[in-house]
Amino acid sequence: MLARTIPLHVRRGSPLPEPSGISAGAWIVLASAFFGWMFDAMDMHLFTMIMLPALRDLMGPSAHDLMRIGGLIVGAKLLGIGLGGIYFGVLADRFGRARVMLATMLIYSLFTAASALAQNWQQLLALQMIAGIGLGGEWAAGAALVVESWPKRHRAKAVQVMAAAAVVGQIAAAMLAIVMFDLGWRWILAVGAVPAIVSLGLRFVTPESAEWKRSHEAALQHKGPRMGSLSDIFGSSLRRRTVVGSLVAAAVMIGSWGGAVLFPSLLQALVLGLSSTELTRQTGILFMAMNAGAALGFVSTLVLVWLKPRVSRRAVFAFYCGGAWLVSMFLYTAVDTVPLFRLGMFGFGYFALGAFGIVSIYLTELYPLHLRATGQGFTWNIARVFTAIGPLTVSAASSTYGFNAVGIAIASAFILGLVAVGFGPETGRESSAEGMVSDAKLQRDRASR
Repeated sequence: MLARTIPLHVRRGSPLPEPSGISAGAWIVLASAFFGWMFDAMDMHLFTMIMLPALRDLMGPSAHDLMRIGGLIVGAKLLGIGLGGIYFGVLADRFGRARVMLATMLIYSLFTAASALAQNWQQLLALQMIAGIGLGGEWAAGAALVVESWPKRHRAKAVQVMAAAAVVGQIAAAMLAIVMFDLGWRWILAVGAVPAIVSLGLRFVTPESAEWKRSHEAALQHKGPRMGSLSDIFGSSLRRRTVVGSLVAAAVMIGSWGGAVLFPSLLQALVLGLSSTELTRQTGILFMAMNAGAALGFVSTLVLVWLKPRVSRRAVFAFYCGGAWLVSMFLYTAVDTVPLFRLGMFGFGYFALGAFGIVSIYLTELYPLHLRATGQGFTWNIARVFTAIGPLTVSAASSTYGFNAVGIAIASAFILGLVAVGFGPETGRESSAEGMVSDAKLQRDRASR
């Protein structure tokens, strides 16, 4: 009798009928998620900006294995990002989006700042890896919070705005490298403490997802689906989505992160004899060109989903992946001057980093509410675990085959993305995950296991 008094959408853990407008709470959520993702990207890329100067300082200017140690640190950080993202994605489904998002901000900002105190490369590796655990968790919680706080017809636009915050964060990291290069790498990393202060303020104004609250309450009363189960995203009804989502995310992460690790070394080989401070400044300028292209890429996707909300996510992703591969070939085979390098970086930013905008939308649409953060967290961050292998092998491979050959091999990841997305579902339409994947199917999956 009690079940009859509970509305159907509560019993099934489904969202309420869509509100007629955008609430003030939705704008606050978007602002919080925007700043969280912006600082996430800033702290993630600060180390890329200062990696070689920092290792020169910690290991001595005569050290010959800077790239190997740098690759080891970046790989450890990406591994921490991947594992932390999967773990915090599950926590965000079980304990709430807002509190998990803000907790991750606190973790990554404090340990990025603490990295400024490292006295050797081993300490730097440990602190960066712990910072990575927090960096990985922010996206899954923040994106789920945005999706569930905004009306359905505006969700893709809101997610794209949040995703574009990564470009702002990357530009901030590059600006810090350009403006603070003469102060040294420690002061640049120390700025990473800023998000900790911001997160404490946001904690008091960011509302929790109302949809999550209702689904969580229904799950506690055994009147709705279980929240945050990794096994459920591999059930027969969601397995294909999980595999495709992981491969699509891995394609852009491997292709873009591989480039991010190689580009400073390519610059150093292109312009011999740069001092540590000048290398930091020139790397910042190079990444500014890349981020300018990325900003244009994100704006292009935002305009597209604004004008045509139901546009094929797979077709847009294929466009960016194909362009990223072509520009990568240009960078690794034709660039022989710094101005040409900067032009290629602009194109790389537009396609390779711009692809993250459509991937962000696609992943949020693959899973139903009670598995949204878990599914996003897994697909986004298992890709980062795959990506962690790259920096660990780039140095050894580059010494044998050369940076250009390694770059071409890394760029083949974009071809993988082109193939993988063809096997995925089309989302953003009435036949999206929330409509297709029923609770009954998920219950049958659990029963079969």
